[in-house]
Amino acid sequence: MLAENTMEQLQFEDLSWQYNMESNSIAVIVNHMAGNMRSRFTDFLTTDGEKPWRNRDMEFIHAFKTREELLDYWNHGWEQLFSALEKLKSSDLEEIVYIRNEGHTVVEALNRQLAHYPYHVGQIVFIARMRAGNNWKSLSIPRNQSQDYNADKFSQDKGVRHFTDNV
Repeated sequence: MLAENTMEQLQFEDLSWQYNMESNSIAVIVNHMAGNMRSRFTDFLTTDGEKPWRNRDMEFIHAFKTREELLDYWNHGWEQLFSALEKLKSSDLEEIVYIRNEGHTVVEALNRQLAHYPYHVGQIVFIARMRAGNNWKSLSIPRNQSQDYNADKFSQDKGVRHFTDNV
């Protein structure tokens, strides 16, 4: 959601912007993340997470002609990940899966990706904030509004937040 709400704030051209030639644009990061998800989570429990058909180096080239194309590829990556997660059973968690021929328990492999994806989402947000400048709309608690936000939260009854509340 952070990345998607971020991308909504930018024009398509801004998604292609690079700070310099060695930097990744948001579009490139999207391409890489989705490619990684497709590779890691296709046949997650039965084949190596680095698929022979994956061309990681090509993920670092901006390949999208439209915002829709970019978002479709992004969504396909997430669908692949969530589909794999839905199929997991608790008995699978200690099974060994491979990434580049290196064995990981399922929990270790998931934690590896849990570190990888937020790293890139943070990059997406940071780049977008630079591009949006004064037009940036906060994705969390806006500056100098923490006290009001907390007052509102603590004025409500205690509750349990569920993952699906934000989906």
